[in-house]
Amino acid sequence: MSAALLFLSAFLASAVEMVEALTIVLAAGLARGWRSALAGVGAATVALAAIVAALGPALTTIPLNGLRLVVGGLLLVFGLQWLRKAILRASGHKEHHDEEAIFARELAAARAGAPGEDSGIDGYGFTLAFKGVLLEGLEVAFIVVSFGANQHEVGLAAIAAGAAVLVVIGIGVAVRAPLSRIPENGMKLAVGVMLSSFGMFWGAEGAGAQWPGGELALLAIVPTVFATALVLVWRNTHGLRRGRSSAETLERRGLPA
Repeated sequence: MSAALLFLSAFLASAVEMVEALTIVLAAGLARGWRSALAGVGAATVALAAIVAALGPALTTIPLNGLRLVVGGLLLVFGLQWLRKAILRASGHKEHHDEEAIFARELAAARAGAPGEDSGIDGYGFTLAFKGVLLEGLEVAFIVVSFGANQHEVGLAAIAAGAAVLVVIGIGVAVRAPLSRIPENGMKLAVGVMLSSFGMFWGAEGAGAQWPGGELALLAIVPTVFATALVLVWRNTHGLRRGRSSAETLERRGLPA
């Protein structure tokens, strides 16, 4: 059961990050040339593979309880950050992540950059693609290494991340456009729930607590975190609507909001 949740969490997290990376790579490729963009992608992929290969075995040498405490705490921090952003976007307090707008900005910036060489690798396009893939991929690498090392399933987590990358790249190549139709906020909410749930579960175990039923406790933790997130979305949405209604009432009366 935990292996399935591990695979799903790593897959969704990787997919979200790769959608953002793909947007940057598309802009670099269209504006500066595909040779430079793909070279940047390749270099970033090698760097990320080296990070995973180096950190994975190193983490396995840490005592299990200490590893779970550290990884659980870090996953909880990451998960709560993702949840906070997803809740604010879902309730209207924060603008949704618009891949088309980001693509337009990146494309304009790439075209306005320093002109590249007539032959060989364009430095600006290479750097843009490399930076985009590396920065987005580092979070994926952290999730793969931490999830995999804690469960002794680095290979499974890496397979999930690789599958997500292939799916996103395949769709991106097919449509050659930012994947704006993917419900990214919903995916971020799901990933936030998964990361927070695993973070609480492993962190508590690392601190010496014992969950009733062992891993079966995740069947209660995950729905509880998800339900809490939905309640927060509802409360924030209700508060925003009430605030807008009050502002409109004051405006009709000619009073400052």
